[in-house]
Amino acid sequence: MTDLFAKQSYDPNNFFLIAGPCVVEGEDLVMEVAEKVSGICQRLQIPYVFKASYRKANRTSASSFTGIGDEAALQLIKKVGDSFSLPTTSDIHAHEEAAMAADYIDILQIPAFLCRQTDLLLAAAATGKIVNVKKGQFVSGPSMKFAVEKIQTLGNDKVMLTERGNSFGYQDMIVDYRNIPLMAAHGVPVIMDCTHSLQTPNQISGVTGGNPQLISTIAKAAIATGANGLFIETHPNPAIAKSDGANMLRLELLEELLEKLVALRKTVV
Repeated sequence: MTDLFAKQSYDPNNFFLIAGPCVVEGEDLVMEVAEKVSGICQRLQIPYVFKASYRKANRTSASSFTGIGDEAALQLIKKVGDSFSLPTTSDIHAHEEAAMAADYIDILQIPAFLCRQTDLLLAAAATGKIVNVKKGQFVSGPSMKFAVEKIQTLGNDKVMLTERGNSFGYQDMIVDYRNIPLMAAHGVPVIMDCTHSLQTPNQISGVTGGNPQLISTIAKAAIATGANGLFIETHPNPAIAKSDGANMLRLELLEELLEKLVALRKTVV
């Protein structure tokens, strides 16, 4: 992980941050978010990974926005990384996407619903890139050892796991913070997804809801229970975001939250 942040000045005792808009909507958005967040992280000495999905394959409705085109979006993510000297990440959805995405990004993210897809995990591992596997909403922390082992069978030990809550009924999520130390026991960094864990999925409107007012609560609890990193989707105006606006953090609120989390981290390390 230290090589990932070689171009950044940061406090090694800090948590790392994965943050950005849910999906690449256009160049102006990704550059604005990256510039703002990287500036905050430089001041607070937080190692930072820029995140944006080049395509949203998992949408409630067929009419939902999915992206501007894979190559165009990946090129913009790479431009962000090059412009601000940041490592970058995005999701991949099928095994044939792994090699393509690996040409543009530093961390391949496996979506939660796909965490058991062996061919996808192996294809990601084969690129030699860091692989961040999101824990499925239907999976326990201890059982994520099998995802880690699949990736390691190809000699790739660069694995991270992300907690993003478990399904609670049909339209809610709940976070079991025992999963953070339980997944850390697999010998890999553990990240808390502070935004997707607050989704209220399966709405009959066809648009996933959320509870962004609780992002601070989720993040503070994650730091207190030993998370190595935090995942926060953020947007200048979530109300007009083309994906997951209901659970993203307004960009203007991020700095104050990170200041509090850095202070909290110093009390628990």
